[in-house]
Amino acid sequence: MNVYAVSGLGADKRVFEHLTLDVEIIPIDWLIPNRNESIKSYSERLSAVIDTSKEFALIGVSFGGLIATEINQILHPEKVILISSAQTKRELRPIYKWVGKSRFLKLIPASLFNPPRFLAKYIIGAKNAQLFYDILDDTDLNFVKWALQEFTTWQNLKESVNVVKINGTKDKLIPPKGITKMKLIKGGEHFMIVDRADEISEIINFELKNP
Repeated sequence: MNVYAVSGLGADKRVFEHLTLDVEIIPIDWLIPNRNESIKSYSERLSAVIDTSKEFALIGVSFGGLIATEINQILHPEKVILISSAQTKRELRPIYKWVGKSRFLKLIPASLFNPPRFLAKYIIGAKNAQLFYDILDDTDLNFVKWALQEFTTWQNLKESVNVVKINGTKDKLIPPKGITKMKLIKGGEHFMIVDRADEISEIINFELKNP
């Protein structure tokens, strides 16, 4: 079974390099969003690289989990594993919905979506600071602006039984919430795919063997 992985907001396949999995994962590279493109349209374009002639699973991290959820509704993989993410808008903090309704993100220049490093590190809870800073340095701020707009206006309410979440109990951005099947990492924060890679790898290996 092929396992495709979608990284978090502004991140790349480096976040998957710390995992020790029994299968090789295939990272899906981000595309440049089209002007005013919806998350559904974007997810459909991104899914074009997936070989549907073979059984496959998806892993999605943070914002990549929203993308994986959208792809799940298009291509119906064997299993979807969401890490530090959500399956429906009900599982997100209410303040995000308020931000989305206000539409003020569209008024902010992309250059301002680059927070001070110490603040970003605290919010994300990154213990591997150097990798986190490297990822921030390589982040396309125009993509970040688009992704945050889609994140805060996401409307998905559909729940699928082939989805399992791995959430950290101390995640400041997307805390554990909802009725989706969930595995908890005690003390885990938003960057736990790197900082708690061994525990997450164990869960992923188990889930992929039990589709």
